[in-house]
Amino acid sequence: MHVAYGLRLDREEAPGQAKHHGRTLCRRTVLSKFRIQPHGRLQEWVAEEKGYFKDAGLDYEFVHGRLLGPRSAASEQSGSEGGGPADIRSGAFETMEEGRACEISSACHWAVNMAAHGEHGRMWGHAYSVTPAGLWVAPESEIKKPEDLAGIEVAVGYHSGSHFSALQGMEQFLPKDQIKLQFVGGPGDRCQLALDRRVQVANVFGTLSYVLEQQGFRKIVDTSFMIGFLINGEATDEQLWAYFNALQRAQREIDVAKELYQHYLYDQLADKYHDLYNPKASGIGERLVFEPYTQETYERTHRWMVEWGIFPDDQVGHASYDDAVAV
Repeated sequence: MHVAYGLRLDREEAPGQAKHHGRTLCRRTVLSKFRIQPHGRLQEWVAEEKGYFKDAGLDYEFVHGRLLGPRSAASEQSGSEGGGPADIRSGAFETMEEGRACEISSACHWAVNMAAHGEHGRMWGHAYSVTPAGLWVAPESEIKKPEDLAGIEVAVGYHSGSHFSALQGMEQFLPKDQIKLQFVGGPGDRCQLALDRRVQVANVFGTLSYVLEQQGFRKIVDTSFMIGFLINGEATDEQLWAYFNALQRAQREIDVAKELYQHYLYDQLADKYHDLYNPKASGIGERLVFEPYTQETYERTHRWMVEWGIFPDDQVGHASYDDAVAV
């Protein structure tokens, strides 16, 4: 038996047909090397350092991702009007539409939800994470409270966590017609644009939000949000449970002794931010939660995105929870 978060995977089922409560999760029968790519968080690094992936019997490849910083020339380009940042209309959802390079990848739960609805992969239904995030303004900004954001463009990433969380955060304070967004690229781009005073407000999450905070930026609205997992490769059930068992052990270790591992947040930052960030003065960033991503959450989230008209009709999927979520 393989135990994960109180759920059991029966290895005596036919190969590739492992089930939970009588339901098949994944159908692949041939084990191959499982690719792991950290998501700018601590858990994968801790599991690698402590040997938790090996303890779980996972045959894997640990792939170092890009450093957290400006993703491209987006933060240096100017749009066609007024010299502002270029408009970037591609984000987390589009990368999942195209297919990502590892067996299970992470993105905001809205994008993963819509990708699963559109059958671009299956959503892992036994865990999610929560990342700190906020709408940040410079210390000298005249924006003091959420209502001051009326009509002000907020820098976000298209079809990514900052896009959805900005809408969800601001709709509590402002009517829809007073909520304005500008799509400027990834979190590193938004952080850099904020530091350079080229945007008035930026929605930034994770370690880069700590950079802004430590540079005196003020959070006007908290936009902390859920991150989901998309099974977009050819992983077996056995590999997936092994991976998440290791991450659960890593989360416990972080909870007990975070000080031993916060250097990984610093290490994952682009060099240009090292003088701007002290990991010992920040939180732990993303925290994994080993609870179900329920059918109610799956359907409620989809309805909200459709009501906002965030996706064009040709990107809106309609797969059922049973078909789209591995539970």
